[in-house]
Amino acid sequence: MQPTASSAFADTKPHYELLDGLRGVAALLVIWYHIFEGFATSPVDQMFNHGYLAVDFFFILSGFVIGYAYDDRWKGRMTVGGFFRRRLIRLHPMLVMGVVLGAATYAIQGCVQWDGTRVAGWAVALALLLNLLLVPALPGSAAEVRGNGEMFPLNGPSWSLFFEYVGNILYATLLRRLSTRALTLLVAVSGLGLAAYAAGNLSGYGHMGVGWSLLDHNLPGGLLRLSFSFSAGLLLSRRFRPVAMRGAFWICSAAVALLLCIPHIGGGDTPWMNGLYDAACILFAFPLLVRVAASGKTTDRTSSRICKTLGDISYPLYIVHYPFMYLFYAWLWREGLTFAQTWPVAIGLFFGNIALAYLCLKCYDEPVREWLGRRLRTGK
Repeated sequence: MQPTASSAFADTKPHYELLDGLRGVAALLVIWYHIFEGFATSPVDQMFNHGYLAVDFFFILSGFVIGYAYDDRWKGRMTVGGFFRRRLIRLHPMLVMGVVLGAATYAIQGCVQWDGTRVAGWAVALALLLNLLLVPALPGSAAEVRGNGEMFPLNGPSWSLFFEYVGNILYATLLRRLSTRALTLLVAVSGLGLAAYAAGNLSGYGHMGVGWSLLDHNLPGGLLRLSFSFSAGLLLSRRFRPVAMRGAFWICSAAVALLLCIPHIGGGDTPWMNGLYDAACILFAFPLLVRVAASGKTTDRTSSRICKTLGDISYPLYIVHYPFMYLFYAWLWREGLTFAQTWPVAIGLFFGNIALAYLCLKCYDEPVREWLGRRLRTGK
């Protein structure tokens, strides 16, 4: 889930305000991570090296809030169909917006692959249809229009929404039925698998930024990331015991920022070092941060407003920012520019995406969800 948005909580239950705020903090860091991805070949300019771990943090948050919101509803009138309707209403309108923006920016680029090969209009239309339906494009197929193996080439971050949907389907059909002991076993086994995947560098990248493609070991890696993180969040919601900490939001925000921004660890001969760092963040640090943040409360109106605003824009920001990154990358690489030459544009891109996310939230996402909710939602 990327991020799943703050409104992923049930309508009638109070939010964990600090978790909303942390989701927004992580989404903001993802923007900077993607900005600096454009300078990946420069050791000087490449920063925010572990921003891909935000996805694992989002998956843990998603499992936690889904468990909190829905676990006690299945004994009442909640049905599988009603649950799916709620999740579609919550997630899919902004997914559609992201894909439409992706198609528009791809057209601005001239409908070409990364190597400059022009793509036929019918292939772009096919990619648009598959992206809207959240159906992955096979590597090398006509719908894989960027030529770099992305499952969703018109809006790359949709891959995490694909896994979010998988997690929601598994929750409604299987995970919610598991006893706490069985869920604990699933978390342990998937955690061991994830640690082995990371330490063994099965991704081939020296890190756990996998799941965005169907190439090589990406799909198993993505499933491991989902399996552990979503299940761990769900387990945490069942066994949650608050721990008091003053200033929990600021401490947790600083910790998330540090964990996502730390430089790459090790070198080409020691990829396992960075893999173990990734695994430690996913297996231990992120669940701890979620527990601490879920235990805290905002203490004044200003902090409540900050957390709510960050939570509200987190999902729109995550899902609409990347189409403009494609344009940014194309410009950088065509001109051979450094960060020192482009930082004003990077800052404009950062704040411009925040403004766009807010506009999408207020002018599109919330009205559409309200309209769909009145007509389609029946489950209680």
